Amino acid sequence: MWWDERVSARFRRNLQPTLTYWSVFFSFGLCIAFLGPTLLDLRCQTQSSLSQITWVFFSQQFCLLLGSCLGGVFKRTLAQSLFALFASSLAISLVFAIIPLCHNVVVLAVVMAVAGLAMGCIDTISNMQLVKIYQKDSAVFLQALHFFVGFGALLSPLIADPFLSDTNCILSNSTANTSSNLPHIRKSLVPHHPGNLSHYDLPMKGMVVTRVSYAFWIMALINLPVPIAVFFLLYKERMVPCFNSSSHPLLSADELAMETRPTEKDDLSTAAQRAQAAGGHDDLFSCCQSKNFRGASYTYFAVHITGALVLFMTDGIVGEYSGFVYSYAVEEPLSVVHKVAGYLPSLFWAFITLGRLISIPVSYRMKPATMVFINVVGVLITFLLLLIFSYSVVFLFVGTASLGLFLSSTFPSMLAYTEDILQYRGCATTVLVTGAGIGEMVLQLLVGSIIHDRGSYSFLVCGMIFGGLAFTFYAFLLFFHRMYPKPSADLDDASPDKPAITDDTGQYQR
Repeated sequence: MWWDERVSARFRRNLQPTLTYWSVFFSFGLCIAFLGPTLLDLRCQTQSSLSQITWVFFSQQFCLLLGSCLGGVFKRTLAQSLFALFASSLAISLVFAIIPLCHNVVVLAVVMAVAGLAMGCIDTISNMQLVKIYQKDSAVFLQALHFFVGFGALLSPLIADPFLSDTNCILSNSTANTSSNLPHIRKSLVPHHPGNLSHYDLPMKGMVVTRVSYAFWIMALINLPVPIAVFFLLYKERMVPCFNSSSHPLLSADELAMETRPTEKDDLSTAAQRAQAAGGHDDLFSCCQSKNFRGASYTYFAVHITGALVLFMTDGIVGEYSGFVYSYAVEEPLSVVHKVAGYLPSLFWAFITLGRLISIPVSYRMKPATMVFINVVGVLITFLLLLIFSYSVVFLFVGTASLGLFLSSTFPSMLAYTEDILQYRGCATTVLVTGAGIGEMVLQLLVGSIIHDRGSYSFLVCGMIFGGLAFTFYAFLLFFHRMYPKPSADLDDASPDKPAITDDTGQYQR
């Protein structure tokens, strides 16, 4: 195997929970990319205007951010985390099943808000639990976790595509005048941002003819094994009240005896320290309590802030690029054919998924700090070349693929790097997930308004500026890392700068 025996043994001991967290992130990915291509059919289903239906995007993104902030509330015990993941993954299947029944845009927005809350909880809890299990070895497992997001994001549009309407899905007297606009509008509705579509006049009343319901029911069935997998983990961990007596621990009896065998140094005080160390990750509100700041150095806050700002920029670039690259391509000076330009968002997500797959073995051999450096420099250089060759359609496709590769592993690498700096005792996971979510939502709105006022070329200029800011914030993070106090036995137990006493056995802790 391409990793050493220690990591391999830890992975085997935690095989079921690790696979479960990966599968739950697949549910997260399914929900990311389906709204864009299906939004026009959903507009027909709800018989709403385009300005009304685009609020569905906002409800999902806002509640995703809210769910990311609140997700840490459910990590206080393993049981709370698993029940939250079970409820969230089951909610996503129910959302897919209910969407075809939503014939009012307000009801649809509420349903998508529920999906956003579930996605936010999944995002925070899965990252936290993998970091808690693997700690200094978590980088490779976080890369695999985020690969499943990309895989789900690729799969849901492919499932939806055969069921999308080729012509206007509301039949009325004006159908003949509007059906020719539909392919262009649909391609503009990419997964992250609907763009400015108010100038398209589509009929709101008439007979609805759409088959998109089948796509959502297929996705509901595909996602159904995920909550089942979480339930089996609850069962094996003896956390299902009706089945406590018949279940077994995750480790066999011999392994459990070896893991829990007391040594001269492993007394009750050490166990208490380990229990305290396990509580290093809290929800956003707990992280902001003054007791957590007692004795903390300024570099403790600086590491959190600069790490979150890097992801604010890079995740914001993912959102704004996937949301506006099509609009940029079809406008002058490139004037790409609409059907060809429609491949650009798919190409971007495909290379994000490929990059995350490649990063799984690479992250084991390369330090997270090095990977983040390569990522931010690669993003900056790619945008620079896109600006230089802004009249080349070929390089737009090459640059889109390159940007997807460099952005693919930024989040898991930054998470592993920042948690390692803080010795797994800060609130890095919660702060970074929240910062990334805010960046993805805010930068989309910002770039959309700038493009509307300054033209499509500003799309690349904004990306260049965001890439430069990401590199600058990363340079500050490296500086604060050098200034951050090294692990020392003299640090006070209550200080956030105290290093965690990690459990090298990698046993799945309750």
